[in-house]
Amino acid sequence: MSAHGFRLFDTAIGRCGIAWGPRGIVALQLPEASESATRSRILEHSPEAKELPPPPEVRHALEAVAALLRGEPAELSRVPVDMVGLPPFHRRVYEAARTIPPGETLSYGDLALRLGTPGAARAVGQALRRNPFAILVPCHRVLAANGRIGGFSANGGVATKLRLLAVERTRRDGAAPFASAFGFDPDAALRHLHRADPVLGRLIDAVGPFQMRLKPAASIFTALAEAIVYQQLTGKVAATIFARLCALFPRPHEGLDAGRIRRAPDARLRAAGLSRAKLLALKDLARKTVAGEIPSLDEIRRMDDEAIIERLTEVHGVGRWTVQMLLMFRLGRPDVLPVADYAIRKGFASAFGRRALPSPRALEKHGRRWAPYRTVASWYLWRAAERAAR
Repeated sequence: MSAHGFRLFDTAIGRCGIAWGPRGIVALQLPEASESATRSRILEHSPEAKELPPPPEVRHALEAVAALLRGEPAELSRVPVDMVGLPPFHRRVYEAARTIPPGETLSYGDLALRLGTPGAARAVGQALRRNPFAILVPCHRVLAANGRIGGFSANGGVATKLRLLAVERTRRDGAAPFASAFGFDPDAALRHLHRADPVLGRLIDAVGPFQMRLKPAASIFTALAEAIVYQQLTGKVAATIFARLCALFPRPHEGLDAGRIRRAPDARLRAAGLSRAKLLALKDLARKTVAGEIPSLDEIRRMDDEAIIERLTEVHGVGRWTVQMLLMFRLGRPDVLPVADYAIRKGFASAFGRRALPSPRALEKHGRRWAPYRTVASWYLWRAAERAAR
């Protein structure tokens, strides 16, 4: 690698920083409260670094980190890191942590045993809290005792740690429980939409490639539980509450357990930040799941969209829109159009030059020409709403 340099780069959790030197990566900094704070923190690790274009090895590292934070597979164990100048015990901890495979976890005590220092779990935890190579040295794969999630210094804290663990566990198991790829050809969908609706085709050309991403989940129960928590909240607030909810139970990255949620005292669940209405919805979902009233993933895959909507909206607090989001972003179903979604209607009005928002019925009628790829059309209408807001 070249002389000491640093670079800020964008990821799904915010703007990160990376610093390097002749022997490898010196530090990887996850987002601070502001870009200037992130820059300051990365320069604490490498005061002599200049802001430079990254050499190929560094570019590979930052691209892999960004991919992992997007929920994509990434190989980081071979990225060279420069541990010169770090305390010898810290170096041993970091080297041992890098041997934990993606999708696997150890406790602080387990890692201490691997180092031949039983009883040093607290010292291992302190070393990992000072880890200058976030993600590259995967401290997110180290849990507290009894499978508790423990802390994490990244933007989003425990929520980010859970996300990373869930992504890696999914990849380890070979395929996402919910489709890791769409069950249709996006390119064929775009060609169809261009032919079927020239106005929508111009929007597609203006926005660019179809970049909708599917979100894995451990089970139908976990996916619906997360959807309930996210209702009517900003993404950041909802992610924090959902992470707190997961952290109430052992090994939360493996997904919520309906039986545990059903048995948990209401006060304990409310303490995570759930409203009374969401607590009732979550308990009803857990009760119906334990009773076998919620279809399994295998059953869901054999059901058509309307049948899934009919079954899942029997849960208190789960409406049609919530199930449509599951169909689109979890199952990758190709032909879903949430006509009651405000942003979809706003995007349609913007793209088609309408002063007033279309009624759900009018949008449903116009959207028939987009079948069987109304999910793709919906994604572009959301982008149109974003462009109009800007």
